[in-house]
Amino acid sequence: MKAFALFKKDFKSEMRTRYAVNALAMFIVVTISVIFFSIGQERINESLTAGLFWVVIFFSAMSGLSRAFVSEEERGTNLTLQLIAGPSTVFTGKLLFNLILVFAMNIVIVVLYSLIFDAFVIKNMVLFVTSFILGNVGLAVSSTIIAAIISKAGAKGTLYPVLSFPILLPLILTSVQLTIFSIDGTKFEEAIVELMIVLSYDVIMIAVSYMLFDFIWKD
Repeated sequence: MKAFALFKKDFKSEMRTRYAVNALAMFIVVTISVIFFSIGQERINESLTAGLFWVVIFFSAMSGLSRAFVSEEERGTNLTLQLIAGPSTVFTGKLLFNLILVFAMNIVIVVLYSLIFDAFVIKNMVLFVTSFILGNVGLAVSSTIIAAIISKAGAKGTLYPVLSFPILLPLILTSVQLTIFSIDGTKFEEAIVELMIVLSYDVIMIAVSYMLFDFIWKD
């Protein structure tokens, strides 16, 4: 219940300031526009299409998800949260907010991407939706715990993408491969290994995040 209350607090705060929403919207529009005008009339293959799709997702996440805990440190509300809620409750509330933000952001990217790029035609929708959900969960969990770590550091802006890249690289690479499979129409059964990799990544990141957050939050 406290976790949901924290989620509502962050949601209402974001609706007032629209910091993350505006940053994400501008980055998505600018990035997709740059890619579109750079490619011009050339037709790109499925591999490049899938790679660019996840590049947009990765850098969009970097621009909008870093302030999950930074805002608490800047306003001094982190001390209040430590008094009224346990570490797992705080992390769950922040994770819920980032999950909503990530899914909303990536659904917009999928719609815009499919409208602009002819090569982005999904032939196996079940595989794409499954990999999309698992990839978004992994992205949200990783981004949340990284945001908690960098909130305690001095150079918050530059540290977030530096820490995120090596942690998210296995997820991004596997998600790119799954997107290629979805575009090619590969059978669901033939992509089980890649799906298990992403699922394992999600489970590991969730477990590690909840174990580490207690030490990070009370530091």
